Amino acid sequence: MTFSSRFTVENCTIEDDNGGEYVATHAAWGEIRMVQPAEDKSWSPRRSRDSHSNLCIPKNMAVWIARLFTSWVNAVSCRFLTVVLSWQSKSCRMFFPESPAVMLTSRIAVWCRANLVYAATSVALLIGAICDCPVQAQEAAAAIRNAGVGGVPAQRYSRAMRLLEAAVQYEQELKALPAISLAAVDESGPVWSAGFGFQDAAERVPATADTVYRVGSISKLFTDLAVMQLVQRGTLDLDAPVQTWLPEFQPRNETGKPQTLRQMMSHLSGLVRESPVGSYFDPSEPGLAATVDSLNSTALVYPPGTRTKYSNAAVAVVGAILEQQLETSHPEYVRTRILQPLGMQQSGFTVTDELSPRLATGFMRTLDGRRFAAPTFLLGTGPAGNMYASMNDLARFLNWLFHANEGNGVPDLLSEELLQQMLTPARTQDGKDTSFGLGFHLGTLDGHRKVGHGGAVYGFSTQLEALPDRRLGVVASASLDGSNGVVSRLCDYALRLLLAVQDQQPLPTYRTTLPIPKERVADLVGRYQEADGDRWADLSELNGEVTVLRGTYRYQLRAAADDGTILIDDATGFGTALQPTASGDLKLGSLDLRRLPEQPPADVPAELREYLGEYGFDHNVLYILEERGQLYALIEWFYHYPLTEVDQDVFAFPDYGLYHGEFLRFERGADGSISGVNAAEVEFGRRETGTKDGETFRITPVRPIDELRDAALQAKPPAEPGEFRDSVLREPSQLDSTIRLDIRYATTNNFTGAVFYRQPRAFLQQPAAEALVRVNRRLQPLGLGLLIHDAYRPWHVTKMFWDATPPELRDFVANPANGSRHNRGCAVDLTLYDLRTQQPIPMVAGYDEFSPRSFPLYPGGTSRQRWYRQLLRQMMEAEGYTVYEYEWWHFDYQDWQQYRLGNATFEELGQ
Repeated sequence: MTFSSRFTVENCTIEDDNGGEYVATHAAWGEIRMVQPAEDKSWSPRRSRDSHSNLCIPKNMAVWIARLFTSWVNAVSCRFLTVVLSWQSKSCRMFFPESPAVMLTSRIAVWCRANLVYAATSVALLIGAICDCPVQAQEAAAAIRNAGVGGVPAQRYSRAMRLLEAAVQYEQELKALPAISLAAVDESGPVWSAGFGFQDAAERVPATADTVYRVGSISKLFTDLAVMQLVQRGTLDLDAPVQTWLPEFQPRNETGKPQTLRQMMSHLSGLVRESPVGSYFDPSEPGLAATVDSLNSTALVYPPGTRTKYSNAAVAVVGAILEQQLETSHPEYVRTRILQPLGMQQSGFTVTDELSPRLATGFMRTLDGRRFAAPTFLLGTGPAGNMYASMNDLARFLNWLFHANEGNGVPDLLSEELLQQMLTPARTQDGKDTSFGLGFHLGTLDGHRKVGHGGAVYGFSTQLEALPDRRLGVVASASLDGSNGVVSRLCDYALRLLLAVQDQQPLPTYRTTLPIPKERVADLVGRYQEADGDRWADLSELNGEVTVLRGTYRYQLRAAADDGTILIDDATGFGTALQPTASGDLKLGSLDLRRLPEQPPADVPAELREYLGEYGFDHNVLYILEERGQLYALIEWFYHYPLTEVDQDVFAFPDYGLYHGEFLRFERGADGSISGVNAAEVEFGRRETGTKDGETFRITPVRPIDELRDAALQAKPPAEPGEFRDSVLREPSQLDSTIRLDIRYATTNNFTGAVFYRQPRAFLQQPAAEALVRVNRRLQPLGLGLLIHDAYRPWHVTKMFWDATPPELRDFVANPANGSRHNRGCAVDLTLYDLRTQQPIPMVAGYDEFSPRSFPLYPGGTSRQRWYRQLLRQMMEAEGYTVYEYEWWHFDYQDWQQYRLGNATFEELGQ
């Protein structure tokens, strides 16, 4: 195959001798990112690739000449690439990075290009000196370095990056990631970057590698780098007490041992994780001074230097010390002394007019299945978590990390000695290495030294990972809260692909999963306990999704596509295998678990019941719940921690996780009832949720029900073209006398306080009624029966519900324009009752409660309530019913769509 080429400053389009076009796309730095057939249909509208260069209107002569030279370098490189392609066999359709010929010429191209870049940077710096514009010249030199080294090496990785793209697309669809962007770097510079999904909630703006994300704790790397610059100047001393610069900083420290900057930056200071003011939970944006000030009311969790205690508060103190030495703010210093020299124009600690149009919308997710737009307030601990950045910009930071102090246009931000200190494990006072350097988190990947950091902040999950000894790095960010697990997995896969290309090894595959087959689910669901220990796991299923609550998290389980192994696979984690045994027990990872008998857990101890409930904020709810006779805290939406009582109203977090070494102190009001909790030094007020046990949820109708009745009776259901099954409505209680009725809408004991039905009756289509009878018979050996609250509902009653309900609560009632499933006679609202006492079984939420407690997966309440809720769902699903996603009591029979909306009254049906 022979190629000709034509150039612009942005793209190089290569044609083969048959007229087919291959587009070598330039990323933000001008590299050739991917050579791809121009007509390739895999360029999905759900992903986008940047296609622009660094060339822009010059600010001065140095920048103008430097970037002109850069353009020439790129043109020469594209021409050289054409020669390489022409040299390939005519039978080649695409590049083959494994080919020795291409590998050799690629290496020659890299060498030639690197030397051209070195010459270009020298020219830029020389002109800068002549024109007395050294800062702009340094920027131009950095631009040349970044723009001039990517083309041919990017082609080397093209096949590997196509595999990565396929993996990202798979995960973006499976995990419903609104947007995700990634960038990869090797020793020569950027090799690939892309965005997937949409950066806006309306899904009109495709995400790119220039989309801006909140990157959370990635901020710490830049704050700590700024501090190290002042250390290099002799302004700060890492090992002097922090009171040297902040004498007013005086948390309670009974050890008398001072805290140092080094300890603060390596999470060995012993300081609490969050500050009382300006914490991760605090939406008031109090500012850095007030945030640091509030730490004086706290005590050290551990003696300084003795144990790693990850602390956002500590890095806020670091930022305050930094600002105390400057004539400007922390955000401004980082912008001018770090971001600008690196060419990170789409990054900063504040949202500017330039960043705002590119900023992705973040989304929260909850264990009960909700999603909502993430809050956007700035954290009081800003130096620890307020940074915004694009992945192309963070890749520039990786490029600096690999080439610091080598010249060739890379800014000399920090000496080699101090940079290596940042990448060296910090040690406890007894000489043990920790997993942190100064800012950087340290680890390994397949035996290779790995450095970087994660970022988790409202609505965003980011990973920055680098293998410094191989000069390979990847950054990725998703606009979904709590998705660091899948983002980390993609980063690790990208690094393994890059390693395989460098080592000329087969490219690794990405393991995928499928839903667990329905016939296997029933054998898994249940409660399990460690045979010789206190560890446990609960497996449940909802609408085909199987989850396991084990340890800190509730994970989703799926079946591996290659061999059917049941694995954890969700936004939080991947890989731990679950193996059922012949006896019905489980092996979860290395943990042997035995199945517990199908019986309800004991009720919550009376002394714990008053603590149960919700605390905190709409954007971040703290749940206090009961599990196996012990209080648990569900905090930051996903972290599930057992609590140990240490005093009256005082409980300790476990010795692991986010808040180890810290406490919850419940607070009481004047009447002696629990009014809130101080959890890890943060105040969480008690939230009013739903109704108290035994009470009926009430609304204030928009208009009196009697005024709505006449209009509703005169209205007609929406017309429904097509063929439907004949309606044959039966009363389940007539088919089985042990099915009891509590028809709330025939009384005033319902959410409106008004009567809707003149008779307390329940009708269902015959197949649905017969299925309900089978459910009731399966429950009887357990001493339980079904109690129906509502079944078939005439359409005009649905219209009355809608017209009576305030607009903000209409998510809980059906729109009459579409009709209700109840109107078709295949929906039933019910609960369980005790055959012996004839009393309803207490559930997490009451019937018709308009609150998140009504959701089938609401995580709060007691283990006994949740067990009964799950039992009801399992029994109903076994007979063809499906639970409604917002109401644990509402079940739809499998054929409900095949029946027409009905409007006949009970009186008409009974004739």
